[in-house]
Amino acid sequence: MNGRKKVAAESNKMGMTITEKIIARHSGQKAVAPGQFVMAKPDIILANDITAPLAIKEFMAAGAKKVHAPKRIVLVLDHFTPNRDALSAENCRVIREFARQYRIPNIFEGPEGGIEHALLPEQGIVTAGDLVVGADSHTCTYGALGAFATGTGSTDFAAALLAGEVWLKVPETVKFNFFGRRKQWVYGKDLILKVISDIGVDGGLYQALEFGGETIRDMVMAERLTMCNMVIEAGAKSGIVVPDRITKNYLRGRSRRPPKFYDNDRDAAYAEVREYDASKIDPLVARPHLPSNAISVHRLPRIEIDQVVIGSCTNGWLEDLRIAAHILAGRKAHHRLRLLIFPGTYRIYCRALSEGLFRTFTEAGAIVAPPSCGPCLGGHLGVLARGERCVATTNRNFVGRMGHPESEVYLANPAVAAASAVLGWIAAPDKLSGGGKKW
Repeated sequence: MNGRKKVAAESNKMGMTITEKIIARHSGQKAVAPGQFVMAKPDIILANDITAPLAIKEFMAAGAKKVHAPKRIVLVLDHFTPNRDALSAENCRVIREFARQYRIPNIFEGPEGGIEHALLPEQGIVTAGDLVVGADSHTCTYGALGAFATGTGSTDFAAALLAGEVWLKVPETVKFNFFGRRKQWVYGKDLILKVISDIGVDGGLYQALEFGGETIRDMVMAERLTMCNMVIEAGAKSGIVVPDRITKNYLRGRSRRPPKFYDNDRDAAYAEVREYDASKIDPLVARPHLPSNAISVHRLPRIEIDQVVIGSCTNGWLEDLRIAAHILAGRKAHHRLRLLIFPGTYRIYCRALSEGLFRTFTEAGAIVAPPSCGPCLGGHLGVLARGERCVATTNRNFVGRMGHPESEVYLANPAVAAASAVLGWIAAPDKLSGGGKKW
């Protein structure tokens, strides 16, 4: 059974959480407390080909002559690229011209790019101790590196372009401790779906969700990034993992700036602490139309599907592609469905190619697409028709998220997605003949 306890913050509390420490440093204060309003100076401000054009319009309307700290600005063209139509092409043109005019060096697209929330960790643009704001809700991904990272609107991004500061309310922190050895085919995706199913899509409103415990400490960085990526699906302000040896090994030789490793004070107070026995969590599937509508894959009835998507900023890491290839090796995707693979970045794309994963995918009948948000938001390269069902390793399954409002999206981990592609219906790999060992 999952434990749960309340931890009350005392009015004279001196200790701070990792989140509070990062915000305090970036707002020039010795200490901050939940509910306090601050002006903070971010290390990185981010926007993409959907959100940047809106911010640029507001920036120009304000009569601005220059941007604050061009090297801190990151622009990633990833949502509708390769451009799906004239409007998306025009948006990208506006961004390129803006970057040239204001000498912004960090603009990424094509073979140098990828999906923004996979790209920035990979490139070492975000590091431990950073404060990051991005005009995209899944900016919270970077908390896996020990950073405070949160999404903003395009107007807030425009204000940061002008002033180099953002207005924040310090969030209270809820801690999720996981212990125990995971079952076969259970990954970080399943743990975060469990959290969201427990607290609901609004259960973390304006909170920092912190993940810890022995299970998290044994996780590779890709799984931690997956978990922090999806805290916004619980309405949270941010997600975070205290840096440890996994974090330091990942950042070594990668970070463009020296990382700053923070930890929680022993007397830090949490709004709540929850404990989970990971050994009791099954591979989960979130049914339409909410990420919180999760159920054990073993309890699902036979649900036939029309499409499988493996990739995105949530599960497009090289480790995810390896898991999928391990299950698909020597097998064929069901003749009735389309199997689409979306690596998170071009570096991941090239690594997967060199490891022979693409050959496994194509021999299984998959289409390997360039790194792009693509079908995740119903953009292109895999949009669903009326009545179609899709299993996806993406992060959202709202009504119409991947296309027609009468289509359905089921969220799952890469192992379940790959097995479902072979079977033609939603199931775990143990339903396959010769299910093999866990990757």
